[in-house]
Amino acid sequence: MPITDKDILFEDNHLIAINKRAGDIVQVDETGDEPLDEQVKKYIAKKYDKPNGAFLGVVHRLDRPVSGVILFAKTSKALERMNAVFKNREVKKTYWAVVKNKPEVEAGTLVHWLVKNPQKNVVTYYKTEVAGSQRAELSYRLVAQVGEYYLIEVNPLTGRSHQIRVQLSSMGCPIVGDNKYGYPRGSRKGSICLHARRLQFSHPVKKEPVNIFAKLPVDGFWERFENLL
Repeated sequence: MPITDKDILFEDNHLIAINKRAGDIVQVDETGDEPLDEQVKKYIAKKYDKPNGAFLGVVHRLDRPVSGVILFAKTSKALERMNAVFKNREVKKTYWAVVKNKPEVEAGTLVHWLVKNPQKNVVTYYKTEVAGSQRAELSYRLVAQVGEYYLIEVNPLTGRSHQIRVQLSSMGCPIVGDNKYGYPRGSRKGSICLHARRLQFSHPVKKEPVNIFAKLPVDGFWERFENLL
């Protein structure tokens, strides 16, 4: 489905944020499916009547099965500055994850060393540093129980591939639908119950605080958590 005004969470002359649908890829991959960055380029070109196309820079990424806030830069200046913001960890990212196993400790910090197998697109965690590993850290807290499911709020302090998925799985709490990391079955829609809920940072040009929220997906499952907003 093409990007429309209802998908836009934030936009000015420098940045545009989208509420990514689970299943969309951010950049082109071996599947050949149209990536989100190309969809957003088309949206901007049409909206602002740019027959030669629009510039769009990818600031960060979300895994394909994940929904929520994804930010792009509309100018090269904004892209360069936002790359520095993310590199220097001057952005706060908040995710919501749904799991079926209650965490033994309801709030805490997880630190692991992660190694990615690019051929299998799978990440393995280690409790101590190993060759080729990257340090991964996140904080989490149990927010609520709804029926037989638990909602966990996660704030990653690093931005490693599959980080939240593998680190929650490491404490016996695989994300619902994420059979790659321990949940017993996958989703028929190819999604997992991990949502990039909020993104906070200082605007790279205006130097004003930016606070972007993404509504929960309407998919027949996430609706049960709406009253927690």
